Amino acid sequence: MSDRSGALPKRGKSNQWLKRELLIRLLLPLLLIMVTTAVLGVYTAQRLVDRAFDSWLLDAARSVGAGVRFEAGRAVVNLPVAAQTVLLYDEVDRVYFSVRQGDHLIVGRPDIPLEGDRESGDRAHGQAFAGWLDQQNVRIARINLAGPDGADNVIILVAETVIKRNRTRQELEWVLWPMVALVIAATLAVYEAVRRTVRPLEAIAARWNESAHASLQPVRDDDVPRELLPFATALNDLLARIRAMLARERQFALTAAHQLRTPLAGLQLGLRRAIETSDPTEVKDLLTELKQTTLRMARLVQQLLAIGRLDPEAGHDLQDQMGDLVILVQDVGAAHVDQALSKGVDLELVTVGDKILVRMQPELLSEALGNILDNAIRYTPTGGRVLIELSANPARVVISDSGPGIPLDERELVFERFTRGRGALGEGSGLGLAIVREIAALHGVTVALNTSKFGGLEVVLCFPGYDMTR
Repeated sequence: MSDRSGALPKRGKSNQWLKRELLIRLLLPLLLIMVTTAVLGVYTAQRLVDRAFDSWLLDAARSVGAGVRFEAGRAVVNLPVAAQTVLLYDEVDRVYFSVRQGDHLIVGRPDIPLEGDRESGDRAHGQAFAGWLDQQNVRIARINLAGPDGADNVIILVAETVIKRNRTRQELEWVLWPMVALVIAATLAVYEAVRRTVRPLEAIAARWNESAHASLQPVRDDDVPRELLPFATALNDLLARIRAMLARERQFALTAAHQLRTPLAGLQLGLRRAIETSDPTEVKDLLTELKQTTLRMARLVQQLLAIGRLDPEAGHDLQDQMGDLVILVQDVGAAHVDQALSKGVDLELVTVGDKILVRMQPELLSEALGNILDNAIRYTPTGGRVLIELSANPARVVISDSGPGIPLDERELVFERFTRGRGALGEGSGLGLAIVREIAALHGVTVALNTSKFGGLEVVLCFPGYDMTR
């Protein structure tokens, strides 16, 4: 049963929220940008601070080196007390220095590390690195002075605690906070933009859902964003196909009721007459008449069922169904041999090749060929001729008879349902050729009516593109 409550259908596990997907796709890059910016900002601030303060430390180490003299290969430091005071004075950090020659400490702290982490510079021009002194983080500058021939090199070390560095780095990192605020503001703006963008889509979807439940009329697309116009067009096409399908179903029901009403009324009347009469001969005649009426009604029911099976979408199921047209035509012809013999009509089959392979639905194509043969035999007079010819390259079925034929001005009209030619004789529903054309259309086959070489009607079924023979 269809749900006409207007509620949206339940979402499956594979369905995704458009709003969530948009937020993820837009906010994730913003988050990555923010994290990357923060990491690069911290790293850059550290590099800038180290470079500035390392430059000062190296200058201090070079100032100490300027006071080094060599006497008999031994280094002597000529650094006045005032100069040492200026070098070591700092209101915030503690500064230490030492001068060594080989394993001998000339002046200063003996425990300043010679190596450390986060090195910058090189041995030739001076190095700076991080170390540990008096249980404090320090930054150390190292200068190497080459001694005279045969004398050991002199190593000058200047160490400084990192209080000012940390404060300066933190001040630089504060510059990042406005950028974080901008990213947060951008995130909120993206969220609001997505929400405002999706809200009209939700309203349109709700309106379409309500409209589709109320009727099958096309939905309005004048206020639909351009990106959704293909979706709206596809939806309207689907609704149009549903309307057409329902119209075909209603037409089929009306047609069936109309066409069955007359033979059923005849059966009822004949049965009543058979019950009321006592003459055996009249009863036998009535039963013979009822038999003919039953046969005609059975044929009509068969054709109505054939129409009911015709689905314009069924053509998509033909792509993988290959069949031999020769065998199919032979089977259909064999099924009509008795009809031709009882009528005194010569039924003949002429084919070229052992096999003609085409894509088909055998049941439907047999119905179409059967209708053509039935009409040909029925309208061909006694002693007449019906010829079935098969050819390949392209595959063709030609059925010719020596009957009265169909006038040129009626050859298109007889393909309409319940339409018979002016010269049609006997019983008939006018469905045969309509069924033929609809089945042919499902197979991509063209149908043409011509004048046969016997003076009657020639029906040509052509399978364009199929020329596979073996």
